[in-house]
Amino acid sequence: MLSARGAMANFHLALIQLHVSAVKSDNLNKACELIRKATAQGAKVVVLPECFNSPYSTKYFSEYAEKIPGESTQKLSEVAKECGIYLIGGSIPEEDAGKLYNTCTVFGPDGAMLAKHRKIHLFDINVPGKIQFRESETLSPGNSFSVFDTPYCKVGLGICYDIRFAELAHIYAQKGCQLLVYPGAFNMTTGPAHWELLQRGRAVDNQVYVATASPARDEKASYVAWGHSTVVNPWGEVIAKAGTEETVIYTDIDLKKLAEVRQQIPILTQKRSDLYSVEAKRE
Repeated sequence: MLSARGAMANFHLALIQLHVSAVKSDNLNKACELIRKATAQGAKVVVLPECFNSPYSTKYFSEYAEKIPGESTQKLSEVAKECGIYLIGGSIPEEDAGKLYNTCTVFGPDGAMLAKHRKIHLFDINVPGKIQFRESETLSPGNSFSVFDTPYCKVGLGICYDIRFAELAHIYAQKGCQLLVYPGAFNMTTGPAHWELLQRGRAVDNQVYVATASPARDEKASYVAWGHSTVVNPWGEVIAKAGTEETVIYTDIDLKKLAEVRQQIPILTQKRSDLYSVEAKRE
């Protein structure tokens, strides 16, 4: 079975749920080790978590920030080429022209950078008595969509809080994406409430696969990640899910299944564009 892209109708995806420490070099080395492990298990596309090289905290972003290209992205480029895979490099704190961003880079099997996504929606929330966090204290938002091609399908990128904005996912679906990937680090308040719910919502709304890669849970960290890296299919079913520990999870992305869902419930052709639309105002 061939997809519209002329490629095989499925491919093996791996999500790395990394335990992130305060030592950047340890994080990089462990990430590369687990990427090699995933490749040995047949993964063709590998995803790292949000902020994989640094503790997730506004007080650490400037300390760990790098230029792109820099130390971390050079490592990602090298290991992607070594393993011959498509590598979605979670995210790192990026410094550019005096501003800081939460940035995801993607590398192809030749080591070339295919995409650079700066988190569009900054994580500024206040749930009284539970969690208050303001990325905007140190970070600036990105202003562009991030889509890249593989021989398997087109992929759209978001980072963590970006998943709450249905318009972004809808625009990616309009652009032909069949897989949406969100490296993310939901917390112990928002994680149990919304992590899986949002993924299933984005998948069903757009009849796409949705994959999220979280850091492993560290109860001693200043920001405790929920974990539970997940893959949801276009029917809204969870087809792979991690626990809270450091691990690698695998699943097949089956584009034949995606085509069947879209044929059975053809919402993408039934939208009333005479009544409403979602459009990109900036490319």
